[in-house]
Amino acid sequence: MIVEFKPPNDGSKAFCLRANPIFMKSRFYYAGIRVRDLRRSIVFYTKAFGMKVVARGTMPHGGKYVHLVTPGTRMRLELNWYPSGSRFYVPYRTGEELDHLAFVVDDVDAAYRSLVRRGTKVAVDPEHSKGTEVYVKDPDGIWIELLG
Repeated sequence: MIVEFKPPNDGSKAFCLRANPIFMKSRFYYAGIRVRDLRRSIVFYTKAFGMKVVARGTMPHGGKYVHLVTPGTRMRLELNWYPSGSRFYVPYRTGEELDHLAFVVDDVDAAYRSLVRRGTKVAVDPEHSKGTEVYVKDPDGIWIELLG
């Protein structure tokens, strides 16, 4: 069975998710990194690697994001900047640049419940999310966003 799916608010074309009876249906979507200066990072990735800005926006808590792709690929790099006072802001420290990984799933609430039943630790549960901010943590504490 193939299901067509379009991630929210990103302007990309729909892509297929294939059913797998063992694993939750998902598709790796992007890696998000924290940046201190959004404009500087955009210039770096567009000039050094030829990446193109394909989406940008403001998060409900005031943070800014920019999605970049390398022409010919579908993998995205998300640049995240969080203002002081945002619930995701932490002082910048070397080694904490990886912000989160994002996976598209058919049903965010069902995927969240399934992961929690398996012992996955919660970062932001659906009841406390604003927009698409539902996150769990991998065994090393890396945040994983569930997009529906």
